[in-house]
Amino acid sequence: MPLKNTATAGAGGILHPSILRPLCSVPSLLLSLALATVLLSSLFFLRSAPPLLRSSSSSSSSEIPPSPYADRIGVHVAELPRSLNYGLLERYWSSPHPDSRIPADPDHPSRPTHLRKPADYPPYPENPLIKQYSAEYWILGDLETPPGARGGSFAERVASWEEADVVFVPFFATLSAEMQLGRDKGKFRRKEGNEDYARQREAVDLVKGSEAWRRSGGRDHVFVLTDPVAMWHVRDEIAPAILLVVDFGGWYRLDSKSSNGSSSDMVHHTQVSLLKDVVVPYTHLLPRLHLSENQKRQTLLYFKGAKHRHRGGVVREKLWDLLVEVPGVIMEEGFPNATGREQSIKGMSSSEFCLHPAGDTPTSCRLFDAIQSLCIPVIISDDIELPFEGILDYSDFSVFVATADALRPNWLIDRLRSFSEEQKDRFRRNMAKVQPNFEYDSGHQGGIGPIPPDGAVNYIWKKVYQKLPMIKEAIVRERRKPPGVSIPLRCHCT
Repeated sequence: MPLKNTATAGAGGILHPSILRPLCSVPSLLLSLALATVLLSSLFFLRSAPPLLRSSSSSSSSEIPPSPYADRIGVHVAELPRSLNYGLLERYWSSPHPDSRIPADPDHPSRPTHLRKPADYPPYPENPLIKQYSAEYWILGDLETPPGARGGSFAERVASWEEADVVFVPFFATLSAEMQLGRDKGKFRRKEGNEDYARQREAVDLVKGSEAWRRSGGRDHVFVLTDPVAMWHVRDEIAPAILLVVDFGGWYRLDSKSSNGSSSDMVHHTQVSLLKDVVVPYTHLLPRLHLSENQKRQTLLYFKGAKHRHRGGVVREKLWDLLVEVPGVIMEEGFPNATGREQSIKGMSSSEFCLHPAGDTPTSCRLFDAIQSLCIPVIISDDIELPFEGILDYSDFSVFVATADALRPNWLIDRLRSFSEEQKDRFRRNMAKVQPNFEYDSGHQGGIGPIPPDGAVNYIWKKVYQKLPMIKEAIVRERRKPPGVSIPLRCHCT
């Protein structure tokens, strides 16, 4: 019986004309099958071969690798003297004086605060009071990395500010503030004799004197202010800029010496806004615990930190009194030294939930240590703002509790005990997925080298990128205004 005239698709789904004709003999059929077998084998070899075998036109290793991102943010780095960034680190490491704020730890002698050999890119301090704010170091390290190693970065460094989306200000403002606090805290609030203020003044004068600042009024400039007291004396001058902050708590308060709300030192909340600014994570201080390393947790709820805080942190003291005697709950006073770190590692890795109440500001490094420890955060901080919201959903791996509910006797403990093992396992699985998103450290000496594509630096630039339409609109609105007319501050939204 003659075979039916069946149209068959070849490689790529294209119908070959010869296949449309009747296949008149068995030899023809066998020949066609043999040819098809050879073609499929060739395609399989090409698909599975190494990249250089697929195409003779592959790029050499010396060329810049293509970016995985269709759109990147163009970043120009403002010109500042080295003394305001890496030179400041050199000063830190050359000092023989330890930070007076960290209590002595006889079981773990403090590491030396000096380097034996100067480096082009010195390491950031290991002092936990400073390290937790190290975002400035890793962001600049990525921008300083040679172009050939920056293919995975969402930020594209451009030579001209006219071609850039934003201008990054490479001032280590947090390190500057912490060095002053650690060596002469009494002068911090004063300008006279305050080395930090002198550096703030130098950085701001240089940036505000540039053509790039005059073009935009500073609205497209990026400052890293992870320490709540960074740039303390000049905040009103940089308020229009894009501010990278750990939260907005430090921007709401009055000067502690002010007796009324009319103080000239008052920082108005209209200087910060989710419309233009970006909340970034603290640098975690505890090591990452992988999901495969997780073991049975014996403690229900864990907290380690100072009991007494100020302003919004008064809730911490009340919670402490409610919880300290509850079975299955550990409340520990602690300091950020080596012994305290070891206690935190043990406590967080062996507890189901980790308490995160408000302190001096709405958030703290403790939250990100809990995430790295797979300890489900219990967030009791009504005014908290969190990094990367809109990209991440914290309710997938955290428990949020209103302060009023948390302060009701037995309410919080009953709530935590109501979670099933399945629910707690799901929280931890979701937490494991986002652990890399809060990682700054690229693993390269001096922070110079490729960054993790799903790490904190890239997520920060993605959030800045989301702000660009509003920032550009604000620049255009300012330009069209007649001389002598000012736009009122209307940014009261959250």
